[in-house]
Amino acid sequence: MQRDEIERIFEAYFEKYKKTEGDRTAWSAVWLESTPAGVLELNMTKCPRGLIFKLFVNKKKEAEVAGWDAFFETMNLISEKYPSLYDEEKVFSDMSFVI
Repeated sequence: MQRDEIERIFEAYFEKYKKTEGDRTAWSAVWLESTPAGVLELNMTKCPRGLIFKLFVNKKKEAEVAGWDAFFETMNLISEKYPSLYDEEKVFSDMSFVI
């Protein structure tokens, strides 16, 4: 799947499912992907700091990064560290289906 398509899908998912973090300056949307290899959680937050991604594997925070470039770099690292946990095609096809 192309990077611009992934960004479009995740942004649309965010707009549909975002929830406020309390004071209405920060909004988040979370995607959980359960696989035989474990559980991947992708949390997209838009706040005064900008676009932040919090990435969890099996409820343990693996990374917190800012911006799309860092997201894609970090997901490559997570894919290397946890083989068969992150299937980009499946994750974003499923996300597209629910929007």
